[in-house]
Amino acid sequence: MAFGPFSTLAARGTRSGTRIGTKFASFVGQLERRRLYDVAATRDTVFALSSGHGKCGVAVIRTSGPASHSALLYLTGAAEPPPPRTATLRRIRDPGSAETLDHGLVLWFPGPGSFTGEDSAEFHVHGGPAVVNGILKALGRLPQLRLAEPGEFTKRAFQNGKLDLTAAEGLGDLIQAETEGQRRQALRQMQGELGDLYRRWSDTLTKALVHVEAYIDFSEDDNIEEGVLGQVEELVGSLEGQLREHLHDGRRGERLRDGVHVAIAGPPNAGKSSLLNCLCQRPAAIVSPVAGTTRDVVEAAVNIGGFPVVLSDTAGLRDTRDAVEVEGVNRARQRVKDADLVLAILDAEEMARQLDRLAPAVQDVLPPEAPEGSRPSLLVLNKADLLGDGDRSRLFASCSRHRLPPACLLSCKTEEGIGPFLQVLGEQLARMCGDPLVGSPSPTRARHHLSLSQCLEALGQFRGHREGDLALAAEDLRRARRCLGQLTGQVGSEEILALIFRDFCIGK
Repeated sequence: MAFGPFSTLAARGTRSGTRIGTKFASFVGQLERRRLYDVAATRDTVFALSSGHGKCGVAVIRTSGPASHSALLYLTGAAEPPPPRTATLRRIRDPGSAETLDHGLVLWFPGPGSFTGEDSAEFHVHGGPAVVNGILKALGRLPQLRLAEPGEFTKRAFQNGKLDLTAAEGLGDLIQAETEGQRRQALRQMQGELGDLYRRWSDTLTKALVHVEAYIDFSEDDNIEEGVLGQVEELVGSLEGQLREHLHDGRRGERLRDGVHVAIAGPPNAGKSSLLNCLCQRPAAIVSPVAGTTRDVVEAAVNIGGFPVVLSDTAGLRDTRDAVEVEGVNRARQRVKDADLVLAILDAEEMARQLDRLAPAVQDVLPPEAPEGSRPSLLVLNKADLLGDGDRSRLFASCSRHRLPPACLLSCKTEEGIGPFLQVLGEQLARMCGDPLVGSPSPTRARHHLSLSQCLEALGQFRGHREGDLALAAEDLRRARRCLGQLTGQVGSEEILALIFRDFCIGK
């Protein structure tokens, strides 16, 4: 068995299974903290523009690697770098011709006290394209320097133990964040809360594995306290409950990161495209009084109440013989089925004239109710500018009588009722996404769900092997630990890293 010799060493001189576990867990923890890569002093030094491209007041050019020290001296003509982490005004020159390229601030970050854990330098210069290109070309002519690949700075920080994979993902999400909710969630993940949670669970599995291995190796020598396997059962049972709760969070983390998919659906000429344009504050979709104008799904990303939303304007739902429109209707119904939230929009004037059609019209738009409960939806009654006070009261009374989804009366033409509608929509989004600063951090990516599900599966198999073959039960615990290790980078592969870091900008 893989851990047998370590258990023997840990058990020497003690008769306590708990003390065995403590010593062994410490030893295993040291092994697990080894990184996937050998960070050698001969590694290339990379450089890139870390600030945004285009004309700007200040541009930041960063280097990382063992040649950063010499690169800084070559470009400034100085005998020594400035004091660490101190901005110093220097003339920046071409090392070949000694021509002045700019005057700017330079900073020196000796490793390991830098973002990447390596020697690093930064040049804060004027952001004109000629200045930036001149400095990048000067760096490119120096030996042992090359242009960084996308995400390489963050990848090196991970390889040097400055952050784990979940924190690296949080950093990438923070760079891409467009709403307050996304920023808060990404910042929390970047600060290590999600990784800390997974490491605590991994430590729990290490403790359980230690007890099982110790029982296998020493139970016949009476060196193990009674009830050790019972303690393992309690640890595994508690962890299973936490994993299930973590996984069944309604995809809050993913929705907040990728956006809540909201489908706008209804019959032709109800005002679907007008509502999309109204929410986007721009003409994102063509609006026409001709029924069937929208034949494909039109998407637009918006920020509503600090939450990211992907709006989908769909074709009008009706029976038709037009082959193109039939395909549009099929796509609309599929989009409604896949959506996180459905905005069922109807013509308020038409519904007020035929109140008996209101409930069937809503049911025709919404998908069949799922077994676990109804899909989140809102009823939007458009063209309120054409209604009288009596019509409005009767509509709301009918909605209440038939227990329809929460109804909002508005006019896309006059924008009457848009404010209250946005408030109701924002409250619904808040319930779906939650507050990213409250409670336990949520998984934010599909790979998190996959590894956690595999971990839960391994723990379920442990229970099946517990009464039969303890060696197989121990292997189940090891597999569960590996699944958690993949989340933080303690266990992984080059393919996983490539997927994580490929979406970073070149200078990060």
